[in-house]
Amino acid sequence: MKVLISDNLAPVGEKILREAGLEVDVKTGLAPEELKKIIPEYEGLVIRSATKVTTEIFEAATNLKVVGRAGIGLDNVDVAAASKHGIVVMNAPDGNATTAAEHAIAMMVSLARNIPQATGSMKEGKWEKKRFMGRELTGKVLGIIGIGRIGSIVAERAQGLKMQVIAYDPHMPEELVKKLGVKLTTIDEVCRSSDFISVHVPMTKDTKHLISTAQFKSMKKDAMFIDCARGGVVDEKALYEALTAGEIAGAALDVFEVEPTSRENCPLLGLENFICTPHLGASTSEAQENVAVAIAQQMAAYLNTGVVSNAVNVPSVSSEVLSKVGPYLTLAEMLGSFHMQIAKGGVEEVTLEYIGEFEEMTTGPITVAFLKGLFTPILQDAVNYVNAPLIAKERGIRVVESKTGHSDDFTSLLSIRVKTTEGENMLAGTVFGKNEPRLVRMNTFRLEALPTGPMLFVYNKDVPGVIGALGTTLGQYDVNISRMTVGREKEHGRNIILLNTDNMISREILRAVQELEHIDDAMALELPHYGEV
Repeated sequence: MKVLISDNLAPVGEKILREAGLEVDVKTGLAPEELKKIIPEYEGLVIRSATKVTTEIFEAATNLKVVGRAGIGLDNVDVAAASKHGIVVMNAPDGNATTAAEHAIAMMVSLARNIPQATGSMKEGKWEKKRFMGRELTGKVLGIIGIGRIGSIVAERAQGLKMQVIAYDPHMPEELVKKLGVKLTTIDEVCRSSDFISVHVPMTKDTKHLISTAQFKSMKKDAMFIDCARGGVVDEKALYEALTAGEIAGAALDVFEVEPTSRENCPLLGLENFICTPHLGASTSEAQENVAVAIAQQMAAYLNTGVVSNAVNVPSVSSEVLSKVGPYLTLAEMLGSFHMQIAKGGVEEVTLEYIGEFEEMTTGPITVAFLKGLFTPILQDAVNYVNAPLIAKERGIRVVESKTGHSDDFTSLLSIRVKTTEGENMLAGTVFGKNEPRLVRMNTFRLEALPTGPMLFVYNKDVPGVIGALGTTLGQYDVNISRMTVGREKEHGRNIILLNTDNMISREILRAVQELEHIDDAMALELPHYGEV
């Protein structure tokens, strides 16, 4: 079997693949049309971030069995298209956590001591000792936004520098964060109290421009801001205004909304109190070797033996089990994603009840699929079918499973309760026919919804005119509704409305909906894609 390496990969990766008996071609810098032309020759494709594996590539890849990303991010892979064509997509989520954390520490130290500016000054033949007065880190407060795997390493390193560490992360249990010696607090408190603020969250609909004008205005005048996570989490325009107005003292970015970036589209690059690097967070020889080894071993195992590791679109189960539980994997992942997006507070406990014909099924993979769906909205590509249970364990989340032999309404019913620090939600779903997933209950509401793709979720009073006003408002913003489902709670005069839309609902549209009469609340959801709505 043949494997194509289309991006720069540490040589050890190619060596592992060849030693596994695979034929390997290394062709980097291919144009999309060139890749499309040769991809039918290969069973495996190894990439990093440069190669774009689009729907067109997958359609042309008649023999392709697996795509391996040497790293975490999968923004450059159309995972839904891969699944449609039966192609496994793998990544290596654990290979560069330490490297990314150390880069954030390096940026913080460089920012505090003006190292890049002083270096530039000396190379110009100057000796400006007084100009580059720095600041000590000892005793200062580091605020971490997002204290998952990378954020935790940053906290540990900062504590070694005798810094006090506080953190904001709505999805991490307080007790777990306390064990790190870190105080868990609100994002407002992190912004107000920190001398340095470092961001470690993925880019999602909820974290886009998470740090913007209001947050910068609440920071200390001498605060310094660092983002080595994902471009777009910080509002670059707001950061520029904060730096030029003296609202904060300095900032360091390794990631940008537009990459590669330049002075033309990023005026931050012209500021003296701003330092930057070109997305170097994972760029160490150790990290590149780690991810190369991991992805090569995973791909060799899959192509030679069929063993799946760290796949983001298929669990590690036999084809026989997969044929039986496959539709329920899709359902469970959808319900997991739905749960996390409507939940408030950190998840403490998950209870999955398998009702009806599940007694004859292997349900473990379904539980894993649910956990993957649960964590994807907050962790994105860092979660897959292998590490989802480990993430639940690391976060102190209790997972309870049970089976009941009889269902009154459906042949098989998956009922899942998620308990958080602020409440509890119950979702139940089933599969119609052979593979049609449906959400049939949400708390006390009964309905029949297809939980897929971009959706608008609305709580409203059960009075005439709501649906009409909702449709009119969305129409004014050119939002096309592909499907609508209403759940009614007649005794309390409440409804829920679930709308499948062609595109993601923007914050502006969401605010317009929330302001409508008789609308109690509205949320924009983004769920795993399934077929045609």
